[in-house]
This record gives sequence, structure tokens and C-alpha cells, in this order.
Amino acid sequence: MAKFKLKSNFSPMGDQEAAINALARGVLEKEKYQTLLGVTGSGKTFTMANVIERTQRPALIISHNKTLAAQLYQEFRDFFPDNAVSYFVSYYDYYQPEAYIPSTDTYIEKDSDVNDLIDKLRLAATTNLLTRPDTIVIASVSCIYNIGSPKEYQNAVFGVTRGKNYPREEIIGHLVDLQYERGDFGFHRGTFRVRGDSVEVYPAYQDIGITFELEGEKLINIFMFDPITGSVENDGNSLESFVLYPAKHFMTNSESNKNIIKTIEKDLAEQEAFFKSQGKILEANRIHQKVTYDLEMIQEVGYTKGIENYSRYFDGRKPGESPNSLMEYFWQSFNDDWLVFVDESHITFPQIRGMYAGDRARKRTLVDYGFRLPSAFDNRPLEFPEFMRRIPNFIAVSATPSEWELNLSQGHVVEQLVRPTGIPDPIVEVRPTKNQVADVMEEVKKRLPKKERTLITTLTKKTAEDLAEYMKAQGINVHYLHSDVNTLDRTDILDDLRAGKYDALIGINLLREGLDLPEVSLVAILDADKEGFLRSDVALIQTMGRAARHLEGRVILYADRETGSMSRALGEVRRRREYQLEMNKKYGITPTKINKPIREKLVDRDVPDEEEFIWKSKNPGFDTLPNIEVESLTPMDKKRLLKTLKKEMRLAAEELNFELAARIRDKVKELEVS
Repeated sequence: MAKFKLKSNFSPMGDQEAAINALARGVLEKEKYQTLLGVTGSGKTFTMANVIERTQRPALIISHNKTLAAQLYQEFRDFFPDNAVSYFVSYYDYYQPEAYIPSTDTYIEKDSDVNDLIDKLRLAATTNLLTRPDTIVIASVSCIYNIGSPKEYQNAVFGVTRGKNYPREEIIGHLVDLQYERGDFGFHRGTFRVRGDSVEVYPAYQDIGITFELEGEKLINIFMFDPITGSVENDGNSLESFVLYPAKHFMTNSESNKNIIKTIEKDLAEQEAFFKSQGKILEANRIHQKVTYDLEMIQEVGYTKGIENYSRYFDGRKPGESPNSLMEYFWQSFNDDWLVFVDESHITFPQIRGMYAGDRARKRTLVDYGFRLPSAFDNRPLEFPEFMRRIPNFIAVSATPSEWELNLSQGHVVEQLVRPTGIPDPIVEVRPTKNQVADVMEEVKKRLPKKERTLITTLTKKTAEDLAEYMKAQGINVHYLHSDVNTLDRTDILDDLRAGKYDALIGINLLREGLDLPEVSLVAILDADKEGFLRSDVALIQTMGRAARHLEGRVILYADRETGSMSRALGEVRRRREYQLEMNKKYGITPTKINKPIREKLVDRDVPDEEEFIWKSKNPGFDTLPNIEVESLTPMDKKRLLKTLKKEMRLAAEELNFELAARIRDKVKELEVS
């Protein structure tokens, strides 16, 4: 059995060793809940990796946003190069959920822009969970959403062995059942093609192609090849066997489909009768048309857009029963013998708590107006009590854990306050808000000769974008970072900051947790006295911690008064700094500079045009869709306009302006076909 083998040039230092021993002992003694209270830069990620190696348990590590999940994925991929480290986050770059607005009688069909690379990583994660005991999955809170039954997914696999008989049509039939599409002229992930007596398939979760070479009905060879160059892998040797997993998480079983369809038709008849009894003839006709079309698609091709709304039937679940999430894949393979780390738990746990209510509110309107059967309610994220029942344990990891985690841990709280580098918490200075922008620009310029970087936090996205544009005009290389920036772009922007392409990064709460940037020597917090979520004591402590990876780390709070949150945050940072300096003196530790190489990118991909970053600050959003004369556009104009419209479509959907998003979507489609 493959074992977890941690590879690193470092060994535990400071109070890491004590933390690792305590947490590992707690796991082995079956302590259900533990908390790791570790200051920023104390090596909490390294501690987690050591606990995994010590206990030899598969692990789910949950982060509250994609940027941090991507960073953790890169770090654990480096720590465990010989093990299966997977990345599981939402695969949408743009997602407009299905919705209905009764006041204007506007139905908005589900529309999305799926990131093909993240989709591959998600499928690889579930495949690894079902095939490898040495699996670590780094996930966002999307891991609590319904992804279909692991039993159906595992039962749908197609395994072949060299030397046995497999008629070509039988192989093709299996591939179609696994949701692979025939693509003789366009070979990409999730497709297959037929070439004479050979069938080639491009697995949805890998970067290699597989050739099944037949002689009559006999399978004589199984080759791996590079889908781009066509060159044969594995030194040209044939595999003895190969197991292919499905191209999608939501699978249907053709043998049981007939009974399932009968059940759906029965529920459809009941819903129609209900609407008619209420005098809602339009809704009755609407649900009949919608569901009948979906059932025809399922019968003909085994799949339909929105099939997840029928997942309860295919999973064999009862109304109201919990959906299958990523946790079910862990239970399928490991029972309760796996670990759960909740990174930045003070943010992640509340986020998990809030997912269910928002999802149900949107679907209530769809069901009430005849766009979906009540079964749509059962395609949902887990409720928080359901989530807690599905995890066998947790280790909450945070610099500022909440009272809830601390109380639940019941004394099993491990502190990690000393950094392996000996760098103490930064010195904090409070300055007035008058001329704060000019002042912070001067501070950024002071650090340029020393190749040091700056993080600046604002209160709103718009302020971050405007400030970035203003500073850029003043000759400072800056970029903004917030939730409108695409998942994979965020990691690249952070790498570019470290590499020196940017001198400063401007954002809001996305700059708070887990950004490992040793080049940053200054964190500037604008309007620090505006009491609220982004300026609470927890938020301030986390933000100030971004400067704790540099020997010359400094923090400037721009404020005209000291709020209660500021007072608590300043007191805690001073307490930690005094303790760290005392430990350094006691053990003769000299603070040392962090030299951390920039990791290879999360995935290889084309870099977006620079103009994409600048566009929105010059065009602050549509209230209405402008008149666009398609015929007058040059090919380059059309390309640029498409990028602009797609960005505005995403923003409109996020702001719940579904009608505008739908109009922009239609214009995008018109441009794409013109």
C-alpha cells in the first residue's frame, strides 16, 4: 500500500515539533475535535503535512476561497510529490443559476462558463479517492454540494484486460454510457475517436490518451499516448489492463432508468394535479413541458442540461434526504479513517453554515412557478448539521479561531506562536487618514529600491480598482485582487507580485488569510477605523499578519480614532511580538530572511491580455446594454468586445441583475456566430 512520504528541505522548528506531536497524538487517540492556533508564518501548512505523514491518514483540507485552496494545493503537491494530491473547487468561471423573477415574468435559464482545467482536476480528485489510499484533497466549500453518488460513479467504470475479447461496438457503447462523446475531428478531454480497428479515448481526468488496439474482437494492445504530439508513452510498452472512469460526476444507470423515469412521471403527474387544483393552469403546462423534454433527453442520450435537479431519483434518495457530496467519496473508500483540516476555520465554518439557505430560497421560486419539480430542493449543499455528521473529525486551523471551535475542542487547543524563521510579528503604526493615498504611495516608493512589495487594503472593490488605476498612472506597477478576478488568474497575479512585475497589490478581504508572500514588507490598511466586518479585530489581526514574513515587516493603520476592534487587535499583536522576542532571546534564535521559490503554476495555460485588467476601471459597468453594430466591428474589435461583455455578464449575475446578464449573454452569442 502506498504511504504518505513528506519531502522537504526543512525540519520542524520553533514550537512546530510540539504542535505536530500533540495533534498527531490526538488523531491516534481518536480525539474528534482539535484546534491549531498558529500565528501567520508559523508554518501551519507544514505542521498539517507532518500530521498527515505521522498518522498515515488520507485527508480533506477545506479552504474558504479558491485562491487559498490553490496555494495549499501547490504546497501539498510539493510536500507529497509521490502521493495523490488533488484540487477540488467550483469549476465555474462564470455561473448564472437558473432563476425566475415573478415581478417581470422573466425566466433565466442556467448558463455557465465551465473551466475545463478545474473540471479535470475535480474528476481526478474523485478518481483518486476511489483508487488510491494515499490521497489528499484540497477543496473549497464547494465540497458540500451535491456531485452524484460515488457508488454509481464507481460502478460505471469500464475495465479492460489485454488478450481478452471486446467487440469494437461494445467498447464504443461503454464509452457512450460513461458520457464520453465521439469526436473524430476534435479530440479533447471527455471524447473518443475510432481509427480502423483502434479506439482512442481521452480520459476526462488525465492529460494522456489511451489507445485500445483490436485484432478482430481481441484486444491486443493498450497504449498511452500524448494527445497533442501522438507520441506513445511508457516507452512504447503495452499496458496489461486499464480502468476508465466516467467523464461526468452525475451518472445514470441505463438498466434502472426505466423505473426511475416512471417515478419522475408519477411525481410530475402529482405536481400537475396540484397546480390545477390551485387554478394554476400556466404552471401545470409549464412543468409538464419542462420535465417531459428532460425525460426524453435522458432516455435518448442519458443526460440532460440540469440533470442534477433529478439526482435524488438516480441516487435512490428519499425526499429531503441529504445529497452525496465529496465526503461520501471519502467514506466509500476509507470509512471514518481519514482527516479533516479546516483552514482559516473562523471564516470557513460560517461560510459552510450559510450555503443551504440561499440555495433553497432561489429554488423555492422555481418550484412554485412550475419550472422545476420539488425534487430540485434535494440537489443542494449540505446543511451544517449534516456536514458535521459527515466528517469523522476536524482540526481547525487559524490564527484567530472562534469561540465555537475552541469550545468544541474542549482543551485540545495547540498553540504555535513562534515562527521557524524567528521573525516576530510586525511593528504597527497608526497614522491619520488625511492624505492617506499620497502617504501610502510614498511608502510604496520607499521600498522599490530594496525590491520589497506592499499590500494595500480598501473597503470596496470599486475603491481598489480606482486606486490601482490612479497609482498606475503615477508610475507605480500595481494590480487589484478581489472576487471578480478569475480563479486561476488570482494565483498568477500573486506570483507576478513576488516576481516583481507589480510593486503593490490592492484588494479588500481577499488579502487577509493565507497569502504566503515573503517579499511583502508593508501592509497598509486604509480607513482602519471604519468599524465593521472588514475592520473587525479578527480581520485586522489577519491582515496585519501578511507583513510577518519579512524581516522589515511594518503595518500602517490609517485611522483618526482607535476603535474597540483596533484596540483588541493591536493588543494581541503586541502580546505575540513580545512573546516571540522573548523566545528568540531565550533560545538564541536570530531572525532569518525567508527564501521561498515561486512554484510552477497551478496549471499551464495561456496568459490573458493585459488590457483585460485595465478595462473595467475605464468602463465602470453597464446599467443598460449599449447598442452594438456587429457589422461595423473588425475581428480584433470583436475579440476585445467579447472579453468585455463576458466580464460584464459575470458581474451582472453576481449582483443578481439576471435580466441584464441574460441580455448580455444573448449579445455574446450573437457576436460569436457572426
